[in-house]
Amino acid sequence: MGAKIKQVEYYLPERILTNEELEKAYPEWSAAKLEKKVGIKQRHIAGPNETSLDLAINAATKILETEDKNLIDFVLFCTQSPEYLLPTSACLLQAKLGLRTEIGALDFNLGCSGYVYGLAIAKSMVNSGLCKNVLLVTGETYSKFIAEDDISNRSIFGDAGTATIVTYSEEDMLGEFVFGTDGKGAENLIVKGLTARNSYILQNNERPTLYMNGPEIFNFTIDTIPPLLQKVIAQNKLQVTDIDYFILHQANKYILEFLISEMCLDKNKCHIDMLNYGNTVSNTIPIALKDSLKQGRIKERDKVLLAGFGVGYSWGSTIITL
Repeated sequence: MGAKIKQVEYYLPERILTNEELEKAYPEWSAAKLEKKVGIKQRHIAGPNETSLDLAINAATKILETEDKNLIDFVLFCTQSPEYLLPTSACLLQAKLGLRTEIGALDFNLGCSGYVYGLAIAKSMVNSGLCKNVLLVTGETYSKFIAEDDISNRSIFGDAGTATIVTYSEEDMLGEFVFGTDGKGAENLIVKGLTARNSYILQNNERPTLYMNGPEIFNFTIDTIPPLLQKVIAQNKLQVTDIDYFILHQANKYILEFLISEMCLDKNKCHIDMLNYGNTVSNTIPIALKDSLKQGRIKERDKVLLAGFGVGYSWGSTIITL
């Protein structure tokens, strides 16, 4: 038995935050320099009453316009900004989409590596015969955790939702996976508020805020990702020249260009496009996958290496055949 990606869709909030708006709020920041360094011109930001669940619903609704929702056997929802602490957002998603009740649904809490992990879970479910069609959804609203005066993170992160159908295939189109975890890096990208560690108490009426140690995240990335890519290529019994396209987590332009140079990859075979999205965490890979297909950068039978990495620390990679 095998599994494949059948379809991918994404949804972006209507509200857009441009570099020019950030420059007006923080005159010491240059919109042009920001775009040149991190490769981001604007990002979509969820509205005050718009959640990751709303973004997921919109993305899934788009995909179900051409897919029979009655064939969905399981819902996987990757998010670090759930609707509630409980119940599970995937259960709410099942009801909102009008899916059958005779299906499974669960959330899993992962960030930038989450899409790759989700593909692995979906593949395992399909290959085991547990189900034939998995709806894998990602949704993030990191903007709700970023302080108003945190220009660095406000300039990087955007919000989005995506939906992917992973289905049964006679040929296994999802290759071998490689994973990694190092919780010692947890403090370098973290939201500490409203958690069991502080008894779920909101301090001084302040909302929970995101903290990111940029230099440490950069060091982690350049130390971890080159060996990750080498290992996943070897695990799939391929050579780097066999890979038609590389889609790495779209963290920012600077990091991606550094990695491409460090690994001597062909830049024309590497996806770098977060200009209008920003870093959308678990959404970056499926957004890049959808755009690459739509724009003809990749085609049927191409081998595409996917790699996600970041918060946790957590990382994962696989090679898919389209």
